[in-house]
Amino acid sequence: MTTAKRDTYTPETLLTVAVRVFNERGYDGTSMEHLSKAAGISKSSIYHHVSGKEELLQRAVSRALDELFAILDEEHARAGRSVDRLEHVVRRMVEVLIAELPYVTLLLRVRGNTATERWALERRRDFDHRVAELLKAAAADGDVRGDIEVRLATRLVFGMINSIVEWYRPEARGASGREVADAVTRLVLAGLRQA
Repeated sequence: MTTAKRDTYTPETLLTVAVRVFNERGYDGTSMEHLSKAAGISKSSIYHHVSGKEELLQRAVSRALDELFAILDEEHARAGRSVDRLEHVVRRMVEVLIAELPYVTLLLRVRGNTATERWALERRRDFDHRVAELLKAAAADGDVRGDIEVRLATRLVFGMINSIVEWYRPEARGASGREVADAVTRLVLAGLRQA
């Protein structure tokens, strides 16, 4: 095994490798040995950058969560009719998922086995709740269908969006990220809007 020089790895490039390995092997199935082999550096070189694999997990899921929560602070998510805000949030969720695909994939695969995973699950629930409140407000305004229970509609919307991590590959020829965002937004809003 060739060992890279310590200065060839930054915390960011190490994080990229760790996320790839976590997604391939699962977080629980990944050891520091797996990470050092994938990075081509010694375990001690990894510890030069981070305290351990849980810190790498924390950084990775934080990146995904921070990007998702940032959507809710965007002007189009805060101002206007609830249904228009919901449309913006749905589109941006897809865009963030595609832009941060490995990180969001990892976030969606955490199961709560560590303190970091439990923290990430709690933040995900908070995000989901805030989007559900937006859907609820759009229903109260009469802009989305009232014959579908809000919690069920929210889960279906998240299910559609989150499933993208299972099949979307940016390197494959097919729909672009923009086309996927357009299609999901059209499908979701066409199904939810009041006729």
